[in-house]
Amino acid sequence: MRILHTSDWHIGRSFHGHSTLDALRGVLEHLVEQVREHDVDVVIVAGDVFDSAAPAAACYTLLSDALRGLADTGAHVIVTSGNHDSAARLGFQAGLLREGIHVLTDPLRLDDPVVIDDADGPVRFYGIPYLEPGIVRHVWPGAVMRTQADAIDHAMSLVRADLQEHPARSVVISHCFTAGVEPTPGVEREIRQGSLDVVPLSSFDGVDYVALGHIHGRQQLAPTVRYAGAPLHYSFGEGAKPRGSWLIDMDAAGEVAATWLDLPIPRRLVTLRATFDELLEAEDYEAHVDDWVCAQYTDATPQIDAMRRLLARFPFCATVMHTPATPAADASGGYARRVRAVRSDAELVDAFLAHVRDGEGASELEHELIRDIIDQRSLAEATA
Repeated sequence: MRILHTSDWHIGRSFHGHSTLDALRGVLEHLVEQVREHDVDVVIVAGDVFDSAAPAAACYTLLSDALRGLADTGAHVIVTSGNHDSAARLGFQAGLLREGIHVLTDPLRLDDPVVIDDADGPVRFYGIPYLEPGIVRHVWPGAVMRTQADAIDHAMSLVRADLQEHPARSVVISHCFTAGVEPTPGVEREIRQGSLDVVPLSSFDGVDYVALGHIHGRQQLAPTVRYAGAPLHYSFGEGAKPRGSWLIDMDAAGEVAATWLDLPIPRRLVTLRATFDELLEAEDYEAHVDDWVCAQYTDATPQIDAMRRLLARFPFCATVMHTPATPAADASGGYARRVRAVRSDAELVDAFLAHVRDGEGASELEHELIRDIIDQRSLAEATA
C-alpha cells in the first residue's frame, strides 16, 4: 500500500498580516498532482487542517476543493483534527463529504479504524485527534488523564486492544509533541509547562507506522515514526526547512520504506542583516527583491519610517527589526537613575534620546533644536 503523509495545512493562517490562501491553494494543487503521479492509495492529513476554530468561508472552500481533488485521483483521504482545529466543525463536515474521504475527530471512536484493503489484505488506520487532557478527561472517567502522555497512552491501549482482536497491518495518525522532536522557534505556539505535553516515543509501540502532526518541519524520530511538517512556511524560523510530505510504501508484512517528496515554495523566506544603508543600496541584496524579507538593521540608532523605506526596495518585506551590532552599555545605571540626575529640560530630553537610542544622545543640531523649542515654550508660559 502506498500512503502519502502530510499535516498542518493551517488553512487561514496569515503571514505577518498577509493572506496565505492563494499560495496554499497552489501548493495543494501540486500535492494532488503528486498523488496522481505516484499512484497513492491513501492520503493522511495529521491535524491542524484549519488554523483556527472559526475559519472564514474561503477556508472551507479551499479545504473542500483540496479534498475533492485528492479523492478524484482515486485515493482515500483520512483527516484528523489538531489543537488549532475545531473537532466539532471538522466532524460536522464529515457527514457532507463524499465516499472515500474520512474525517476522524471523535476520541470515543478512535479504536474504530478506517479499514482499507489492498492486494495483501487490510490496513487499519486509527485517527487520534488532538487530546487535551482537561477536555477529554470526561470521555474516559476511569483513566488517569493528567498529561497529554496519559491521554495518548490510553488511546494507544485502545488501539492495541483492537489490533489484538483484529490482527492486521496498522497506521496511527496523531497530533502531538513527541519526545525527541526539535520544535521550530516561534511556530509551535502552545505554552508548555515542563514536560506535561511531551509524549514518549514508546507510547506508539506496537503499530507499523505513526503519522504525526504538530511540528512544522519534517522529522524522523524512528524509521516508522515521522513528522511531515507544514506545506507552507508560516514563519521565518521555518525558512531553512524543506516543505513536502512523506511517501510511505508498506509491504505485506507491514514493513515501511519512506521517500520525501518536495513541494514547491511559492515565495522564499530570507533574513537580511546589515546597516540600513546597505539594505537599501547593496547590490548583493538585489536577488531578494521577490522574497519574503525579515530585515534586521544594525545601526546604532533606530531609523525613521523604516518599513516604508524598505518596502520601496523589497516589496515583500514582512518585518523590520532594529538589532544594533554593538549595543551601547548604559554606564549611568539605567534610565530612571539618569532622569533623577538631570538638572534641566534639555538634559531630560537628551537622557530620553540616549535611552531609546542605545546610548546615543542628541546631536549638535538636535541640541540646538531642543534649546529653541524649550526657549519658545518658556517664553509662551511667561507671556500667558
